[in-house]
Amino acid sequence: MKMAGFSFFRYLHFFKQMKTTDIARLRLINQQIESPHMDSPKKLVAYMGAIQAQDYNMCKWAIGVRIADITEKNVEAALNKGDILRTHVLRPTWHLVSSADIYWMLELSAPQINSAMRSRSKQLELSEQLLRKTNNLIVKQLEGGKHAERDELVSAFKKAKISTDDNRAAHLLMHAELEGLICSGKMSGNKQTYALLEERVKKKNTLSRDEALATLALRYFSSHGPATLADFTWWSGLNTKDARHALEHVKKKLHAEKLNDDTYYLPATLKLPAAVKPSVHLLPAFDEFLISYKNRSASILLEHHKHTISSNGIFWPTVVVNGQVAGLWKRSIKKDKVSIETDLFHTKPDDILLKKAIKMYGDFIGKSSI
Repeated sequence: MKMAGFSFFRYLHFFKQMKTTDIARLRLINQQIESPHMDSPKKLVAYMGAIQAQDYNMCKWAIGVRIADITEKNVEAALNKGDILRTHVLRPTWHLVSSADIYWMLELSAPQINSAMRSRSKQLELSEQLLRKTNNLIVKQLEGGKHAERDELVSAFKKAKISTDDNRAAHLLMHAELEGLICSGKMSGNKQTYALLEERVKKKNTLSRDEALATLALRYFSSHGPATLADFTWWSGLNTKDARHALEHVKKKLHAEKLNDDTYYLPATLKLPAAVKPSVHLLPAFDEFLISYKNRSASILLEHHKHTISSNGIFWPTVVVNGQVAGLWKRSIKKDKVSIETDLFHTKPDDILLKKAIKMYGDFIGKSSI
């Protein structure tokens, strides 16, 4: 669907200057949460660059809220087919990435993740010799198109008398992901699996380092803007020098807008709807709308920060009203029905729009909403 509307430049001419409240509304549009025009999980994930995904059910909804009339089964089908993959990339956490991007993105980000994890790896005594041994065990379990659950791989480690205590198994598997050895496989019932990356994605798309930096920067600012260099540095996990270098490569393709002492970048071709309408969205835990920015003040008041983001970094599912975090939500599923309970911080959102957002989630998971 091609979105009708007017350009960002006409928007600026009308409003004279971008305001803090505009940032949040523009991000809703640019992130495809409002006026979405993507038609497949693979296209959306490639457009976003990557979508944070440590909560499996919630990361599926992160796709669902950005594509009109899609279902959870559609997203699972894309994951099972290998169109999109769930692995550790960028910062040291799970992300969804497009199969077309996984090789160059791993090559770019694995060194920085390994560097960040070096101290912990040393504590866990993850020597090069041990990692070679566990990688060989993993290959033995998975080669020939096999998909194995985490417990199966951990059992193989234990049989070889390799300690998996103190979260050691997670680090061994993450290392194999960062090496480009394994990635997410097909679901086994309701359990996730691993598979060999070279068997899952046979076409290996690679880029030079400069090309990868430029591609990552353009993907981020095109899908997440308005955003600052500091936001991109945080999201990408790059050091400041590399992040700045990446931005310099693509500045000519972006529009820059000053607000206070910060410079925000966004796509020069951004189209806006003809009118800004009231909106209510139920966004998942760890959603890109919040987590992908270092400075989140455009969308969340400081007084609500501690209720939305825990001290140990958990981003709770949020109710977002007109681009502002207005509360939290949680679901309860019973057979063919889903009940959504909200905990609002301040003024209750428009009841019709809230019910529409609740129904959208129910339709996505194939349950009637109550």
